[in-house]
Amino acid sequence: MRTVVLICASCGLGNASYAQYGTSAPMRPMRSEDGPSPSHDLTGVWTRVEPPHAFSSGATFTSEPPTLTPWGAERFAQARNSNAGGYTLAETNDPVLTQCHPPGVPRVYFHPYPFEFLHTPKYTLMLYEYDHTVRRIYTDGRNHPPPDIRVPLWLGHSIGEWQDASTFVVDTVGFNDRTWLDRTGIPHSEELRVTEVFRRVDFRNIQIDITMQDPIALAEPWTATFYYRLAPPDWEIGEISCSGDYLDFSSFEEIPE
Repeated sequence: MRTVVLICASCGLGNASYAQYGTSAPMRPMRSEDGPSPSHDLTGVWTRVEPPHAFSSGATFTSEPPTLTPWGAERFAQARNSNAGGYTLAETNDPVLTQCHPPGVPRVYFHPYPFEFLHTPKYTLMLYEYDHTVRRIYTDGRNHPPPDIRVPLWLGHSIGEWQDASTFVVDTVGFNDRTWLDRTGIPHSEELRVTEVFRRVDFRNIQIDITMQDPIALAEPWTATFYYRLAPPDWEIGEISCSGDYLDFSSFEEIPE
């Protein structure tokens, strides 16, 4: 009998429960206060939480799939994802699982590992625990490179600015088309544009509103919201490599009757 691999992918990944807690102690229960948010500052290690009122999935952004263009629908029909039980790991063509490709943005948010924000005068760094991924969000006033000289990138080219003291807006373009938007196989083209609004609700909580626009793949924008919690100050992100043994789900493919 085949299991739903999504469960394993979103809550375990072998060693992931330890990695989710960095190298320190397990996280305290979520609280909604702990003081106001600091001004223009997202510094710290953040880990995903799932409020009761929010849509929750380890594979996709919304309860209903996005509206795809004919091009997007044709690409999506070719996806064989292993996150909803339809295909085994031997059958999937998920580029993260089969080729160790970076998950890209915004799929990276489905990997159940924390990330860390570091601010510098030139850019803000997002350090993802998953696969040593480093993302630079330029905050020095530069624009995106013109389309004719852009180099397609796994994480795209990101520029960010503070909309107010607690809201950081990131605009990303210049992606390659080799990643999926989510774990179900929703495709995108090199015309993808991702807007992330990081709103620090209070000292310990941020809300991330994500808008995906792609005139080639998506007939209309696709929007989603994630929630993250600030870890205690002694937390450190750990080391998770795509090539590690934790990616072997073969023991979960069959369960006893």
